[in-house]
Amino acid sequence: MEVFTLTIELIFGEADEGWKRVIEIPENYSLSDLHFFIQEIIEFDNDHMYEFYAGKNWRNKKIAYSETGATPLESNEFGEILLKDVYPLPGLKLYYLFDFGDNWTFEIKKSRKKKYIEKGVTYPRVIESYGGNPAQYPNWED
Repeated sequence: MEVFTLTIELIFGEADEGWKRVIEIPENYSLSDLHFFIQEIIEFDNDHMYEFYAGKNWRNKKIAYSETGATPLESNEFGEILLKDVYPLPGLKLYYLFDFGDNWTFEIKKSRKKKYIEKGVTYPRVIESYGGNPAQYPNWED
């Protein structure tokens, strides 16, 4: 089974510095699985709606993978759409939008280099990390 190497970069959101993670994730994981893994690695609360879409840039939505987005508790179509069905995206990039109020927007790029499941490795996993996690609610007092 193929393992995709994805570079996930925060391109819009209230962060003090750049945030980027390179992950390896099996091709048979769904967009919903990817959502939960991003929530885990950025340490957000998974308490808002989200969506995935593809376009030439983050303002250009050519492919909507759901017309309504999804709630934290229900994945809608995202649980049924596998990464192997999303890629390749010729000329387009995948975007993940979390929290329709704060609009945390992530660009997701897939490496062209093919990799396969390695015995003894737990997936998904982060293989490179740049920048600290931003606060999900930066203006809130603790």
